[in-house]
Amino acid sequence: MVNVSPRTADPAVRTALIEAAAALVVREGSDGLTLRRLASEVGTSTMAIYTHFGGMEQLRRAVRREAFGRLAAHLDDVERTRDPVADLLMLGWAYYTNAADNPDLYRVMFMEQPIDAEDAVVGLDTFEHLVAGVDRCLRAGRFTTGDATTLATQLWAAEHGVVSLLLAAIVSRVEALDTVLGTVVNLFKAYGDSERAISRSLAAARRRSPDLDALLSASAGAGLAAALRRSRETP
Repeated sequence: MVNVSPRTADPAVRTALIEAAAALVVREGSDGLTLRRLASEVGTSTMAIYTHFGGMEQLRRAVRREAFGRLAAHLDDVERTRDPVADLLMLGWAYYTNAADNPDLYRVMFMEQPIDAEDAVVGLDTFEHLVAGVDRCLRAGRFTTGDATTLATQLWAAEHGVVSLLLAAIVSRVEALDTVLGTVVNLFKAYGDSERAISRSLAAARRRSPDLDALLSASAGAGLAAALRRSRETP
């Protein structure tokens, strides 16, 4: 519960309203998001919603912007190195981590229809991160077939599908990561990269993220067993 004077803007209250709005949409659909219900969830008055957003439409826009903003922040944190495939793996890890950390906002990004054309373009820059990452792999000769947008769309669809299973509690975090990495490794091979080069890049990605390394170490999936052994053994 957040108590606040309804006429006083407060970043913490604004964030609480956005997160509560996302949770309501996930639990009850768009019709469940009302001024009264949202104010009750956060422990404030309906006036606070007007204070921070101006109205319900602006609130819905803010939820979408916040969701994509958090995803963008995760992607922006991925450092570019001389290994574009390792960087691409880290972009996938950033996407996965954001979804796991912000499940309601992630769901709303893809459950809610945009309000209008202006709202529809919010977040398109996050996909451009992936396109640019794939393009670097093509330019480096690691990928030898296809165009960047098509390959990026395939990779995104694969990860989004597995993340959806994770958020629905159909698979665990370990199972989700094992599945998505197994799929991605197969796609990288289809794009022209060699198994040995992929193993080196996977090893590099693991060194960059202790959390990724720990989760992979807990994986018992047969599909990735050989790749994981090579990633640990490759200098």
